[in-house]
Amino acid sequence: MATHTVWVRPIGDVGAEDAPTVGGKSANLGEMTRAGFPVPPAFAITTAAYLDSMAAAGVRDRLRAEAVPAPDIDDATLIRTSAELAALVTEATVPDDIRADIVAAYEKLGVDVPVAVRSSAPAEDAADTSFAGIHESYTNIVGADAVVRAVQACWASLWSERARTYRGLRGVTDEPSIAVVVQVMVRSESSGVAFTADPRTGELDRIVVEAALGLGEVVVGGQVEPDTYVVAKDGFTVLDVHLGHQEFQIASTDAGDSRVAVDSSRQTRVLDEGQLEKVARLAAGVEQHYGRPQDLEFAFAEGELWIVQTRPITTLGMPAAAAASGNGQAAPLLTGLGAGPGRATGRVRVLHELVDGKRLSEGEILVAPMTRPDWLPILRRAGGIVTDGGGITCHAAIVGRELGKPVVVGARTATQDLQDGQLITVDGDAGVVFDGEVRAERPAAAQTAAPAAAAPASAVTATAVYVNLATPDAAQAVADTDVDGVGLLRAEFMITEALAGEHPAYMIAQGRREEYVSKMADGVARIAAAFAPRPVVYRAIDLRSNEFANLKGGETEPDEENPMIGYRGCFRYVRDPELFSLDLDVLHRVRAQHPNVHLMIPFVRTRWELEECLAQLDAHPLGTDRRMLRWIMAEVPSVVYWLPEYAKLGIHGVSIGSNDLTQLVLGVDRDSEVCKDLFDTLDPAVLDAIDHIIERASAAGLTTSLCGQAVSTSTELAEHLVRRGITSVSVTPDAAAQTRRTVARAEQRIVLDRARREH
Repeated sequence: MATHTVWVRPIGDVGAEDAPTVGGKSANLGEMTRAGFPVPPAFAITTAAYLDSMAAAGVRDRLRAEAVPAPDIDDATLIRTSAELAALVTEATVPDDIRADIVAAYEKLGVDVPVAVRSSAPAEDAADTSFAGIHESYTNIVGADAVVRAVQACWASLWSERARTYRGLRGVTDEPSIAVVVQVMVRSESSGVAFTADPRTGELDRIVVEAALGLGEVVVGGQVEPDTYVVAKDGFTVLDVHLGHQEFQIASTDAGDSRVAVDSSRQTRVLDEGQLEKVARLAAGVEQHYGRPQDLEFAFAEGELWIVQTRPITTLGMPAAAAASGNGQAAPLLTGLGAGPGRATGRVRVLHELVDGKRLSEGEILVAPMTRPDWLPILRRAGGIVTDGGGITCHAAIVGRELGKPVVVGARTATQDLQDGQLITVDGDAGVVFDGEVRAERPAAAQTAAPAAAAPASAVTATAVYVNLATPDAAQAVADTDVDGVGLLRAEFMITEALAGEHPAYMIAQGRREEYVSKMADGVARIAAAFAPRPVVYRAIDLRSNEFANLKGGETEPDEENPMIGYRGCFRYVRDPELFSLDLDVLHRVRAQHPNVHLMIPFVRTRWELEECLAQLDAHPLGTDRRMLRWIMAEVPSVVYWLPEYAKLGIHGVSIGSNDLTQLVLGVDRDSEVCKDLFDTLDPAVLDAIDHIIERASAAGLTTSLCGQAVSTSTELAEHLVRRGITSVSVTPDAAAQTRRTVARAEQRIVLDRARREH
């Protein structure tokens, strides 16, 4: 009986043997505390608190019966029933005696001290199962009432469709339960992850440390390129130092977490010699205590080093990568920013200009200073992509992800250090280029998390999560994941291939219009069929004059100093209606069989040009199809002024192109390496423009979306958009699952804030 009435335990009172009642995360932190390691003050809320609360609310039997979804359950039913079960938990009243124990333990930590409230399931961070990322955690929670609500939110995450599906996949049949750990927030100046075995090679005689400024979520979430240090376990001598690239940090303040710009050109290390040795010795001590390799998260605050989490490296195997490399060591040749997931091995082909593209053979690794949209046919042949410059919003990153290619951008000296014919392996997850063939998968932190098979199950969000696509190649595979449709189908990528290197006017002049329309309609139809009945929003052609000029027959294109803000988009359709009619012909043909495809017009600058463009649509047979939605891209700041007028013209929705809008609001070339420090979608001026677009569009009855990668990595931006009432977001397929989680957390934060205010 006593076991069922112990609801709260000080973290120093628990250890590995208590994992069944306090969860793996709490047990590990308790074990570290008892062993004398520096762990922030904390307490564990046991599984009994959860089970007794559900029993008191009269819902425990119902929850037990729904522990694992039926094998043949459809997605819609899974989402609906999971949301109903989670609601049972959040709406249940926590019994007074359990609540009193939680509040008393919290108050012992300090008066209104900020804490992290983290899920700690019994199997989480265990030696054979991780459950990492399956249940929710919350940071910067202040006040007793807020802590209790956050604990209930952690309990409710036990019933997400992601958690239920994961239990089914892992064969967990026992009644689900969950514990929670409440830990004082460490407001770190620097933080990171330490592996007591090299996660790239499997070598056990070294410690690999990744560190960045601010809170550690930028490291574990892959939002920046951290410093990487390699330290020998014997003597703790430093074997290698690689300075990363960090443009911002997450700082924890009384007002909450905030994103703060940092000097990305810094040449100083995040960790000095003394700090690095402290981390290495601490990591080695943790490994010695457990008797097996560990993956631990650390933080420095006011000169003190803390362990905030540790777990065994469950997937660390023999150093196969080293054996496969051919020289006994999988040595990283270059480090950049991992921008397209996966790994590929191939021969290097260094290309500086598009005209050299014919030199690239199928499966070779394309190495270039940077790429442009007209490089698409070349990119499709590449086995992987490495560029000197760029970030996660650059062309190579966007297209590489949409083509399913591993991509490393920002490698700085790739075109100088890599030679034609050289055999390399590109790891787009780690952002690393290896010498030779490295076959083994990288046993990094991401692989200690939940198996990939669990990924399709995710949180329920009121905000729709769409994907951006460029070609039909991966349409079916992406459609099989948890996404709500295609928010941006980029016509220009398919068009480049359909044109076969020829200008549209050149093809029309040769009487080959039908050839072009047929090719394009076939590609769009494949995508529409894969996603039906979910919407597919087709953005009409938006190649710029310099890109058209590179095509055969493009000699008549105007010579513009700045094509980015020149003859493109809606204005081009007005001056060249034959070009726009090609898109209209394609959509008219596709919608005869696939009515889930809709039209989006890009780069709209003024009312009169949009009015003329829509007049062309109305004069076309497609114009009589009133069930087709008409969208415009909101990329030009003038859209803020003109939106009410655009709505009167019959527009149904707007999609905010965050990259173009950012560069035009701030006056900075998004592809400029020199000015990259200025490019910030979270700049108040850009956010103000986005706010006005959403506000005016909503007032006019239009739906709103945002196409851009920043929303998948920035909880701040996601929460900002959700608070403003955005209808949907659209990201690359590889970021959809993370975006769903980010949006879900933002929505939950808003609910928590509202509950706090009401209380």
